Amino acid sequence: MRYFARGGLLMYDAYQVAGPRLYASADLCNNAHQKRCFVQKLRLHPRQPVDQRTVRVFNKSQQDAFLPHVESGLFTFIGATTENPSFEVNSALLSRAAVYVLQSLTAEDLQRIVAKAQALGAVPPIEEDALERLIAYADGDARRLLNTLETLSITAEQAKVEVITDVWLLQVLGERMRRYDKGGEQFYDTISALHKSARGSDPDAALYWLVRMLDGGADPRYMARRLIRMAWEDIGLADPRAMQITNEAAQTYERLGSPEGELALAQAVLYLAVAPKSNAGYNAYNQMRALVKSDSTRPVPMHLRNAPTRMMKDMDWGKGYRYAHDEEGAFAAGERYFPDGMDEQRLYQPVPRGLEIKIGDKLAQLRALNAAAREAAEPGVDPQPSAPGDTGSVPG
Repeated sequence: MRYFARGGLLMYDAYQVAGPRLYASADLCNNAHQKRCFVQKLRLHPRQPVDQRTVRVFNKSQQDAFLPHVESGLFTFIGATTENPSFEVNSALLSRAAVYVLQSLTAEDLQRIVAKAQALGAVPPIEEDALERLIAYADGDARRLLNTLETLSITAEQAKVEVITDVWLLQVLGERMRRYDKGGEQFYDTISALHKSARGSDPDAALYWLVRMLDGGADPRYMARRLIRMAWEDIGLADPRAMQITNEAAQTYERLGSPEGELALAQAVLYLAVAPKSNAGYNAYNQMRALVKSDSTRPVPMHLRNAPTRMMKDMDWGKGYRYAHDEEGAFAAGERYFPDGMDEQRLYQPVPRGLEIKIGDKLAQLRALNAAAREAAEPGVDPQPSAPGDTGSVPG
Protein backbone atom coordinates (compact mmCIF):
# COMPACT_ATOMS: atom_id res chain seq x y z
CA MET A 1 0.00 0.00 0.00
CA ARG A 2 0.95 3.66 -0.41
CA TYR A 3 -0.45 6.13 2.09
CA PHE A 4 -0.88 9.82 1.24
CA ALA A 5 -1.22 12.92 3.44
CA ARG A 6 -2.81 16.16 2.35
CA GLY A 7 -0.11 18.20 0.63
CA GLY A 8 2.18 15.29 -0.15
CA LEU A 9 3.24 11.72 0.51
CA LEU A 10 4.32 10.62 3.96
CA MET A 11 7.91 9.48 4.38
CA TYR A 12 8.30 5.89 5.56
CA ASP A 13 11.69 6.44 7.22
CA ALA A 14 10.11 8.97 9.58
CA TYR A 15 7.60 6.37 10.67
CA GLN A 16 10.35 3.87 11.26
CA VAL A 17 12.16 6.34 13.53
CA ALA A 18 9.14 7.92 15.22
CA GLY A 19 6.71 5.02 15.01
CA PRO A 20 6.77 4.20 18.75
CA ARG A 21 5.91 7.84 19.50
CA LEU A 22 3.01 7.99 17.07
CA TYR A 23 0.49 6.26 19.28
CA ALA A 24 1.37 8.34 22.34
CA SER A 25 1.47 11.65 20.44
CA ALA A 26 -1.73 11.27 18.45
CA ASP A 27 -4.00 12.13 21.38
CA LEU A 28 -2.27 15.51 21.77
CA CYS A 29 -3.49 16.69 18.35
CA ASN A 30 -6.72 18.47 19.22
CA ASN A 31 -6.64 21.19 16.59
CA ALA A 32 -5.20 21.91 13.16
CA HIS A 33 -2.15 23.73 14.54
CA GLN A 34 -1.26 20.86 16.84
CA LYS A 35 -1.74 18.44 13.97
CA ARG A 36 0.72 20.39 11.84
CA CYS A 37 3.17 20.37 14.74
CA PHE A 38 2.65 16.66 15.14
CA VAL A 39 3.51 16.09 11.50
CA GLN A 40 6.59 18.30 11.81
CA LYS A 41 7.72 16.46 14.93
CA LEU A 42 7.55 13.23 13.00
CA ARG A 43 9.80 14.89 10.41
CA LEU A 44 7.41 14.08 7.59
CA HIS A 45 8.70 15.70 4.43
CA PRO A 46 6.26 16.47 1.58
CA ARG A 47 6.41 14.41 -1.56
CA GLN A 48 8.19 11.44 -0.04
CA PRO A 49 6.74 7.96 -0.66
CA VAL A 50 5.63 5.61 2.09
CA ASP A 51 6.70 1.98 1.88
CA GLN A 52 3.79 -0.43 1.37
CA ARG A 53 4.48 -2.04 4.75
CA THR A 54 3.99 1.21 6.73
CA VAL A 55 0.68 0.43 8.38
CA ARG A 56 1.75 -3.16 9.08
CA VAL A 57 4.60 -2.01 11.36
CA PHE A 58 1.86 -1.01 13.81
CA ASN A 59 -0.37 -3.55 15.50
CA LYS A 60 -4.12 -3.15 15.19
CA SER A 61 -4.41 -1.27 18.48
CA GLN A 62 -1.72 1.22 17.48
CA GLN A 63 -3.46 1.77 14.15
CA ASP A 64 -6.22 3.51 16.12
CA ALA A 65 -3.85 6.49 16.32
CA PHE A 66 -4.52 7.14 12.64
CA LEU A 67 -8.30 7.32 13.08
CA PRO A 68 -8.82 10.99 14.11
CA HIS A 69 -6.46 12.16 11.35
CA VAL A 70 -8.13 10.02 8.71
CA GLU A 71 -11.52 11.36 9.81
CA SER A 72 -10.30 14.97 9.76
CA GLY A 73 -8.78 14.56 6.30
CA LEU A 74 -5.17 15.13 7.41
CA PHE A 75 -4.26 11.60 6.38
CA THR A 76 -5.73 9.95 3.29
CA PHE A 77 -4.93 6.29 2.85
CA ILE A 78 -4.57 5.03 -0.70
CA GLY A 79 -2.96 1.74 -1.46
CA ALA A 80 -2.71 -1.52 -3.34
CA THR A 81 -1.80 -4.88 -1.85
CA THR A 82 -1.82 -8.56 -2.73
CA GLU A 83 -2.87 -9.33 0.86
CA ASN A 84 -6.42 -9.23 2.16
CA PRO A 85 -6.57 -5.83 3.92
CA SER A 86 -8.87 -7.23 6.59
CA PHE A 87 -5.89 -9.30 7.80
CA GLU A 88 -3.54 -6.30 8.09
CA VAL A 89 -5.69 -3.22 8.79
CA ASN A 90 -8.02 -2.91 11.78
CA SER A 91 -11.75 -2.78 11.18
CA ALA A 92 -12.11 0.86 12.22
CA LEU A 93 -9.68 2.07 9.55
CA LEU A 94 -11.08 -0.35 7.02
CA SER A 95 -14.64 0.88 7.59
CA ARG A 96 -13.49 4.36 6.54
CA ALA A 97 -12.04 3.13 3.27
CA ALA A 98 -13.46 1.92 -0.03
CA VAL A 99 -12.04 -1.49 -0.95
CA TYR A 100 -11.85 -2.55 -4.60
CA VAL A 101 -11.00 -6.14 -5.50
CA LEU A 102 -8.94 -6.57 -8.67
CA GLN A 103 -9.42 -9.96 -10.31
CA SER A 104 -6.80 -11.99 -12.19
CA LEU A 105 -6.48 -11.27 -15.90
CA THR A 106 -8.26 -13.59 -18.31
CA ALA A 107 -6.50 -15.65 -20.97
CA GLU A 108 -7.71 -13.17 -23.60
CA ASP A 109 -6.15 -10.28 -21.67
CA LEU A 110 -2.82 -12.08 -21.47
CA GLN A 111 -2.93 -12.97 -25.17
CA ARG A 112 -3.32 -9.29 -26.00
CA ILE A 113 -0.19 -8.53 -23.96
CA VAL A 114 1.74 -11.17 -25.89
CA ALA A 115 0.42 -9.78 -29.18
CA LYS A 116 1.61 -6.29 -28.28
CA ALA A 117 5.06 -7.63 -27.39
CA GLN A 118 5.26 -9.45 -30.72
CA ALA A 119 4.07 -6.35 -32.59
CA LEU A 120 6.99 -4.46 -31.08
CA GLY A 121 9.37 -7.23 -32.10
CA ALA A 122 10.27 -7.89 -28.47
CA VAL A 123 9.86 -11.68 -28.77
CA PRO A 124 10.09 -14.16 -31.67
CA PRO A 125 6.95 -15.81 -33.09
CA ILE A 126 5.34 -18.30 -30.70
CA GLU A 127 3.64 -21.53 -31.78
CA GLU A 128 0.03 -22.08 -30.72
CA ASP A 129 0.80 -24.87 -28.23
CA ALA A 130 3.62 -22.84 -26.73
CA LEU A 131 1.36 -19.78 -26.43
CA GLU A 132 -1.28 -21.79 -24.55
CA ARG A 133 1.35 -23.09 -22.15
CA LEU A 134 2.77 -19.59 -21.69
CA ILE A 135 -0.66 -18.16 -20.85
CA ALA A 136 -1.32 -20.98 -18.40
CA TYR A 137 2.10 -20.42 -16.82
CA ALA A 138 1.32 -16.72 -16.23
CA ASP A 139 -1.76 -17.82 -14.27
CA GLY A 140 -3.59 -14.50 -14.67
CA ASP A 141 -0.60 -12.39 -13.61
CA ALA A 142 0.54 -9.81 -16.21
CA ARG A 143 3.76 -9.07 -14.34
CA ARG A 144 4.70 -12.72 -14.40
CA LEU A 145 3.89 -12.90 -18.10
CA LEU A 146 6.04 -9.85 -18.91
CA ASN A 147 8.95 -11.21 -16.88
CA THR A 148 8.65 -14.54 -18.70
CA LEU A 149 8.52 -12.83 -22.10
CA GLU A 150 11.68 -10.93 -21.23
CA THR A 151 13.42 -14.17 -20.24
CA LEU A 152 12.29 -15.85 -23.45
CA SER A 153 13.48 -12.91 -25.54
CA ILE A 154 16.97 -12.91 -24.03
CA THR A 155 17.31 -16.70 -24.11
CA ALA A 156 16.03 -16.95 -27.69
CA GLU A 157 18.51 -14.34 -28.85
CA GLN A 158 21.40 -16.12 -27.16
CA ALA A 159 20.31 -19.53 -28.52
CA LYS A 160 19.49 -18.05 -31.94
CA VAL A 161 15.94 -19.45 -31.76
CA GLU A 162 13.70 -17.99 -34.47
CA VAL A 163 10.39 -19.60 -33.38
CA ILE A 164 9.43 -20.48 -29.82
CA THR A 165 8.12 -24.06 -29.79
CA ASP A 166 6.38 -25.87 -26.95
CA VAL A 167 9.36 -28.19 -26.43
CA TRP A 168 11.82 -25.30 -26.24
CA LEU A 169 9.49 -23.35 -23.92
CA LEU A 170 9.37 -26.28 -21.51
CA GLN A 171 13.16 -26.40 -21.43
CA VAL A 172 13.34 -22.72 -20.57
CA LEU A 173 10.57 -22.64 -18.00
CA GLY A 174 11.36 -25.91 -16.29
CA GLU A 175 8.72 -27.31 -13.96
CA ARG A 176 5.73 -25.05 -13.77
CA MET A 177 5.24 -23.33 -10.42
CA ARG A 178 1.68 -22.10 -10.04
CA ARG A 179 0.84 -18.87 -8.33
CA TYR A 180 0.10 -19.91 -4.76
CA ASP A 181 0.22 -17.92 -1.55
CA LYS A 182 1.01 -20.38 1.21
CA GLY A 183 0.12 -17.95 4.00
CA GLY A 184 -2.50 -15.60 2.63
CA GLU A 185 -6.09 -15.43 1.51
CA GLN A 186 -5.71 -17.84 -1.42
CA PHE A 187 -4.32 -20.50 0.90
CA TYR A 188 -7.33 -20.37 3.20
CA ASP A 189 -9.76 -20.19 0.28
CA THR A 190 -8.27 -23.39 -1.14
CA ILE A 191 -8.30 -25.32 2.14
CA SER A 192 -11.90 -24.17 2.56
CA ALA A 193 -12.76 -25.57 -0.87
CA LEU A 194 -11.14 -28.90 0.06
CA HIS A 195 -13.05 -29.12 3.33
CA LYS A 196 -16.38 -28.22 1.76
CA SER A 197 -15.90 -30.66 -1.12
CA ALA A 198 -15.24 -33.54 1.27
CA ARG A 199 -18.19 -32.49 3.44
CA GLY A 200 -20.31 -32.33 0.29
CA SER A 201 -19.40 -35.94 -0.60
CA ASP A 202 -17.68 -35.11 -3.90
CA PRO A 203 -14.52 -37.28 -3.94
CA ASP A 204 -13.19 -35.97 -7.26
CA ALA A 205 -13.49 -32.31 -6.28
CA ALA A 206 -11.95 -33.01 -2.86
CA LEU A 207 -9.04 -34.81 -4.54
CA TYR A 208 -8.61 -31.90 -6.97
CA TRP A 209 -8.25 -29.33 -4.18
CA LEU A 210 -5.87 -31.58 -2.23
CA VAL A 211 -3.61 -31.98 -5.26
CA ARG A 212 -3.86 -28.24 -5.98
CA MET A 213 -2.53 -27.48 -2.52
CA LEU A 214 0.23 -30.10 -2.62
CA ASP A 215 1.24 -28.96 -6.11
CA GLY A 216 1.36 -25.38 -4.88
CA GLY A 217 3.77 -26.22 -2.07
CA ALA A 218 1.48 -26.74 0.92
CA ASP A 219 3.08 -28.75 3.72
CA PRO A 220 1.70 -32.33 3.51
CA ARG A 221 1.87 -32.53 7.31
CA TYR A 222 -0.46 -29.57 7.55
CA MET A 223 -2.77 -31.26 5.06
CA ALA A 224 -2.74 -34.43 7.16
CA ARG A 225 -3.76 -32.45 10.25
CA ARG A 226 -6.63 -30.86 8.33
CA LEU A 227 -7.86 -34.26 7.17
CA ILE A 228 -7.90 -35.53 10.75
CA ARG A 229 -9.92 -32.48 11.76
CA MET A 230 -12.39 -33.11 8.92
CA ALA A 231 -12.87 -36.70 10.09
CA TRP A 232 -13.83 -35.60 13.59
CA GLU A 233 -15.92 -32.61 12.55
CA ASP A 234 -17.89 -33.88 9.56
CA ILE A 235 -17.97 -37.68 9.84
CA GLY A 236 -17.76 -38.22 13.57
CA LEU A 237 -19.32 -41.37 14.99
CA ALA A 238 -21.26 -42.05 11.78
CA ASP A 239 -18.05 -43.78 10.64
CA PRO A 240 -15.26 -44.01 13.26
CA ARG A 241 -13.00 -45.63 10.64
CA ALA A 242 -12.55 -42.18 9.11
CA MET A 243 -10.51 -41.13 12.15
CA GLN A 244 -8.40 -44.28 11.93
CA ILE A 245 -7.75 -43.86 8.21
CA THR A 246 -6.75 -40.19 8.47
CA ASN A 247 -4.42 -40.91 11.41
CA GLU A 248 -2.86 -43.81 9.54
CA ALA A 249 -2.47 -41.64 6.43
CA ALA A 250 -0.59 -39.06 8.52
CA GLN A 251 1.66 -41.79 9.95
CA THR A 252 2.26 -43.22 6.47
CA TYR A 253 3.38 -39.84 5.20
CA GLU A 254 5.81 -39.52 8.13
CA ARG A 255 7.37 -42.86 7.13
CA LEU A 256 7.46 -42.42 3.37
CA GLY A 257 7.64 -38.66 2.85
CA SER A 258 6.95 -37.09 -0.55
CA PRO A 259 5.87 -38.03 -3.10
CA GLU A 260 4.97 -41.60 -2.08
CA GLY A 261 3.37 -40.61 1.21
CA GLU A 262 1.05 -38.15 -0.52
CA LEU A 263 -0.87 -41.10 -1.97
CA ALA A 264 -2.00 -42.01 1.54
CA LEU A 265 -3.38 -38.49 1.99
CA ALA A 266 -5.21 -38.78 -1.33
CA GLN A 267 -6.79 -42.09 -0.30
CA ALA A 268 -7.85 -40.55 3.01
CA VAL A 269 -9.52 -37.62 1.23
CA LEU A 270 -11.47 -40.00 -0.98
CA TYR A 271 -12.66 -41.95 2.06
CA LEU A 272 -13.75 -38.77 3.87
CA ALA A 273 -15.76 -37.71 0.84
CA VAL A 274 -17.69 -40.98 0.50
CA ALA A 275 -18.15 -41.71 4.23
CA PRO A 276 -21.54 -41.09 5.91
CA LYS A 277 -21.63 -37.61 7.40
CA SER A 278 -22.51 -36.48 10.91
CA ASN A 279 -21.78 -33.29 12.81
CA ALA A 280 -23.84 -34.40 15.81
CA GLY A 281 -20.79 -34.79 18.05
CA TYR A 282 -19.31 -31.50 16.83
CA ASN A 283 -22.56 -29.64 17.55
CA ALA A 284 -23.04 -31.27 20.93
CA TYR A 285 -19.50 -30.35 21.99
CA ASN A 286 -19.91 -26.70 20.97
CA GLN A 287 -23.31 -26.42 22.66
CA MET A 288 -21.97 -27.98 25.86
CA ARG A 289 -19.02 -25.59 25.88
CA ALA A 290 -21.42 -22.66 25.61
CA LEU A 291 -23.57 -24.07 28.42
CA VAL A 292 -20.63 -24.62 30.78
CA LYS A 293 -19.26 -21.15 30.02
CA SER A 294 -22.57 -19.48 30.87
CA ASP A 295 -23.41 -21.66 33.88
CA SER A 296 -22.13 -21.48 37.44
CA THR A 297 -19.63 -23.97 38.84
CA ARG A 298 -21.97 -26.58 40.22
CA PRO A 299 -20.69 -29.07 42.85
CA VAL A 300 -20.24 -32.72 41.94
CA PRO A 301 -23.10 -34.82 43.36
CA MET A 302 -22.08 -36.74 46.47
CA HIS A 303 -22.71 -40.19 44.95
CA LEU A 304 -20.34 -39.42 42.05
CA ARG A 305 -17.44 -38.15 44.14
CA ASN A 306 -14.22 -40.08 44.58
CA ALA A 307 -13.60 -41.30 48.13
CA PRO A 308 -10.02 -42.57 48.44
CA THR A 309 -9.74 -41.88 52.20
CA ARG A 310 -11.65 -42.98 55.31
CA MET A 311 -12.56 -39.39 56.15
CA MET A 312 -14.19 -38.88 52.75
CA LYS A 313 -16.19 -42.06 53.11
CA ASP A 314 -17.34 -40.94 56.56
CA MET A 315 -18.53 -37.73 54.88
CA ASP A 316 -20.66 -39.85 52.50
CA TRP A 317 -18.57 -39.14 49.43
CA GLY A 318 -19.46 -41.78 46.86
CA LYS A 319 -22.35 -43.10 48.98
CA GLY A 320 -25.19 -44.52 46.95
CA TYR A 321 -23.22 -44.87 43.74
CA ARG A 322 -24.46 -47.74 41.60
CA TYR A 323 -21.65 -49.61 39.85
CA ALA A 324 -22.96 -50.09 36.31
CA HIS A 325 -21.27 -53.47 35.78
CA ASP A 326 -23.20 -54.91 38.72
CA GLU A 327 -26.52 -53.83 37.19
CA GLU A 328 -28.62 -55.74 34.67
CA GLY A 329 -27.29 -55.12 31.18
CA ALA A 330 -24.42 -53.11 32.74
CA PHE A 331 -26.78 -50.12 32.96
CA ALA A 332 -27.93 -48.45 36.18
CA ALA A 333 -31.42 -47.51 35.01
CA GLY A 334 -32.72 -44.32 36.57
CA GLU A 335 -29.32 -43.12 37.82
CA ARG A 336 -28.57 -39.40 37.42
CA TYR A 337 -25.15 -38.05 36.48
CA PHE A 338 -25.66 -34.30 36.06
CA PRO A 339 -25.17 -31.91 39.00
CA ASP A 340 -28.01 -31.66 41.51
CA GLY A 341 -30.61 -29.13 40.46
CA MET A 342 -29.57 -29.16 36.82
CA ASP A 343 -31.86 -30.47 34.13
CA GLU A 344 -30.50 -33.35 32.10
CA GLN A 345 -29.10 -32.17 28.79
CA ARG A 346 -29.69 -34.01 25.53
CA LEU A 347 -27.37 -32.13 23.22
CA TYR A 348 -26.01 -35.17 21.40
CA GLN A 349 -28.60 -36.08 18.78
CA PRO A 350 -27.29 -38.90 16.54
CA VAL A 351 -28.17 -38.59 12.87
CA PRO A 352 -29.89 -41.36 10.89
CA ARG A 353 -26.73 -42.19 8.94
CA GLY A 354 -23.94 -44.73 9.33
CA LEU A 355 -23.13 -46.11 12.75
CA GLU A 356 -25.14 -43.34 14.42
CA ILE A 357 -28.32 -45.13 13.35
CA LYS A 358 -27.45 -47.88 15.84
CA ILE A 359 -26.23 -45.34 18.39
CA GLY A 360 -29.57 -43.54 18.16
CA ASP A 361 -31.46 -46.78 18.65
CA LYS A 362 -29.30 -47.64 21.67
CA LEU A 363 -29.84 -44.22 23.26
CA ALA A 364 -33.60 -44.46 22.74
CA GLN A 365 -33.57 -47.85 24.50
CA LEU A 366 -31.50 -46.59 27.45
CA ARG A 367 -33.66 -43.50 27.86
CA ALA A 368 -36.77 -45.65 27.90
CA LEU A 369 -35.23 -47.74 30.71
CA ASN A 370 -34.36 -44.57 32.61
CA ALA A 371 -37.88 -43.26 32.25
CA ALA A 372 -39.42 -46.51 33.49
CA ALA A 373 -37.09 -46.74 36.49
CA ARG A 374 -37.71 -43.14 37.54
CA GLU A 375 -41.46 -43.48 37.11
CA ALA A 376 -41.38 -46.55 39.36
CA ALA A 377 -39.25 -44.76 41.96
CA GLU A 378 -41.23 -41.50 41.91
CA PRO A 379 -44.77 -42.05 40.60
CA GLY A 380 -46.35 -38.93 39.15
CA VAL A 381 -43.02 -37.13 38.71
CA ASP A 382 -41.84 -36.29 35.21
CA PRO A 383 -39.20 -39.01 34.66
CA GLN A 384 -37.32 -37.03 32.02
CA PRO A 385 -37.02 -33.30 32.78
CA SER A 386 -36.97 -31.14 29.69
CA ALA A 387 -33.60 -29.92 28.50
CA PRO A 388 -32.47 -27.26 26.04
CA GLY A 389 -32.26 -28.65 22.54
CA ASP A 390 -34.21 -31.81 23.43
CA THR A 391 -36.55 -32.72 20.62
CA GLY A 392 -38.18 -35.46 22.64
CA SER A 393 -36.95 -38.24 20.37
CA VAL A 394 -33.75 -39.56 18.92
CA PRO A 395 -33.40 -39.71 15.11
CA GLY A 396 -32.78 -43.12 13.68
